[in-house]
Amino acid sequence: MKYDIKNARLAPAGKSRIEWASTQMPVLEFIRKRFSKERPLKGLRLSACLHVTCETANLAITLKSGGANVVLVASNPLSTQDDISASLVKHFGIPVFAIRGENRKTYYSHIYAALDHHPHITMDDGADLVSAIHKEPGKYKKSIFAGTEETTTGVVRLRSLEGQGRLLYPIVAVNDADTKHFFDNRYGTGQSTIDGIIRATNILLAGSVVVVCGYGWCGRGVASRARGMGAKVIVTEVDPLRALEAVMDGFQVMPMDQAARQGDVFITVTGNTSVLRKEHFVKMKDRAIISNSGHFDVEIDIRHLKKMTKKTRRVRENVQEFMLPNHKRIFLLAEGRLVNLGAAEGHPATVMDMSFANQALSAEWVTQFHESLERKVYRVPEDIDKEIARLKLRSMDVNIDVLTTQQAKYLSGWEVGT
Repeated sequence: MKYDIKNARLAPAGKSRIEWASTQMPVLEFIRKRFSKERPLKGLRLSACLHVTCETANLAITLKSGGANVVLVASNPLSTQDDISASLVKHFGIPVFAIRGENRKTYYSHIYAALDHHPHITMDDGADLVSAIHKEPGKYKKSIFAGTEETTTGVVRLRSLEGQGRLLYPIVAVNDADTKHFFDNRYGTGQSTIDGIIRATNILLAGSVVVVCGYGWCGRGVASRARGMGAKVIVTEVDPLRALEAVMDGFQVMPMDQAARQGDVFITVTGNTSVLRKEHFVKMKDRAIISNSGHFDVEIDIRHLKKMTKKTRRVRENVQEFMLPNHKRIFLLAEGRLVNLGAAEGHPATVMDMSFANQALSAEWVTQFHESLERKVYRVPEDIDKEIARLKLRSMDVNIDVLTTQQAKYLSGWEVGT
């Protein structure tokens, strides 16, 4: 078995963490038990480009239980947990190509190692696998019949390909499932982003001014959690509807030019590029902290920050100081990459349980129906979404009402009025 990991001796620690995460992932456990009996993915090769964490390990184990031949690579150089990689290789026989802190060359060599697996199904977090396939379709597309995508940024890239008529195979947008973005993006990103900032800096958020750039599902979660820690929260937005929602949720909303002068901590969660840039850096307070929780490290214009800096130094693990000519200091967290994974452990297993349940069931769905699917981006089928919600409620020992015959008839008709 080929693989590329940091240190196989880390495996015992990784196994303990995988087992701990599994206790918080009951929905995936329900699916794994069924997959072990039914083997719906038997004989299929599946290449996954995801954050290599203890939660992802439980997904990979579930897919293997369903009969898939799985290869796992990292979707971000700083998100890999090396002990998890080691355990997946040693204890579960799953090839992993991922090393925390790997350089760009190694990162892409791992991407191509996953494609050399000649997958039938791709599973992406950010669409790096899909992008590589579309650059060399003659080499890598032949065996692929479908894929899935985990995150907002990846879905944006896929819809761009679809809009241009260039998408080569059907892909399920797992990110768009209600049981994913309602919970993973809002509660997972909200908590883990604040966790990453506090672990990196050990600052007190109470009384500080936190600027949240973007008020999508992730931004809502981050803003809510920052306010819960006692911070004064400012939101910046380009979408008038989201900006209005932030105002109605009780947050200050203003342009970044104005917020740059007021913020103590800045968090980008937009999925766009150069959200924090040169004209903002010069206006920031001394000792402003800047961080990113969007998928790619483009939201903060680090290239310009380096150009305008007199001196840089590492002041803490995951904290780099940039000294500007006016002697103001700006602190960049986790190299501008995902702060919740670069400086912490990512989302809690409880929310990843639903996200990865969507991945597993979507892989099963495309296996069953790929011959009838077009080269489009598909939503997770509603019955899968509701089944995951039902299983989650079951695991929490929560029961809900059922429509009576009269109620069902009323909702399906039009005759009854005032």
